[in-house]
Amino acid sequence: MKLLITGGAGFIGSNLARYVTSHVPGAEVRVIDDLSTGRLDNLDGVDVRFIEASILDGDALNEAVSGVDSVVHLAALGSVPRSVAAPLPSHHANATGTLHVLEASRLAGVEHVVVASSSSVYGSNTKLPKSEFDWTRPMSPYAVTKHATEGYTIAYNYSYGMSTLAFRFFNVFGPYQAADHVYAAVIPKFLDAALNGQPLTVHGDGLQSRDFTYVETVCSALLDAVQRRVSSLDPVNLAFGTSTPLLRVIDLMQEHLGIDIAVEHVEPRVGDVRASQADGIRIRELFPDVKPTDFETALGQTIDWYRERHASR
Repeated sequence: MKLLITGGAGFIGSNLARYVTSHVPGAEVRVIDDLSTGRLDNLDGVDVRFIEASILDGDALNEAVSGVDSVVHLAALGSVPRSVAAPLPSHHANATGTLHVLEASRLAGVEHVVVASSSSVYGSNTKLPKSEFDWTRPMSPYAVTKHATEGYTIAYNYSYGMSTLAFRFFNVFGPYQAADHVYAAVIPKFLDAALNGQPLTVHGDGLQSRDFTYVETVCSALLDAVQRRVSSLDPVNLAFGTSTPLLRVIDLMQEHLGIDIAVEHVEPRVGDVRASQADGIRIRELFPDVKPTDFETALGQTIDWYRERHASR
């Protein structure tokens, strides 16, 4: 197996690189990442060929895709609030970047491309749980860029016969997820505050809920997709139908850490959806061998990893 991971020094990408190299003996893994949000030390101890460059750098991207069997495209500028504050960088990195990856892959004769979209594309659709065939209405520039990501990917399947798959990720969490920036995701942000004895900032009442998905489960699905060359003319929700309110996340953190955690409620954020939950039907149909880690177990493993990392500082 010769695999390219774009954004492979980021949270999900570095976990995937580690997962593939540990589960597939002899796999050749390349990573392209400009380190704008990823970290090179996320790949410490992982046997990959690293290319430090943006996916918008045509020459570097052409070098990266040359000779690989599959591409898992994870490079993106994340965060709804970041996109609201500055929509153009998100568009360039996510929408235009995806088109660059697809076109470079097509011209290089890459047989299979998997991309990361997002549950944020559902936006103002309040139906729960959500099927891939429900209507979408993005509420933020970030969500629009992810809609474009999956749209371009499916169009390349129709237009060029390229084998493609667009996963809609739902609030992925786990080890190596950055907590030290203003746009950090909610679980690492909460853990970082709790471990430093600071109050947790909750936007709104804390009853907003998410279908949290453990990063190891995501990596299992991505590897299975690559190995079996799974292709779909429709997006696939990569989530399994859970629904966990933020206040429940905080309660579980308190139980696992054995401490009281202070909470400060502030105004809701622009562009955030109230609830997000997949129905889990297609992912189970297409990937019957992928068994998700239950949320409480996965959160406990994540807390242990962050606590060890915090203690070593």
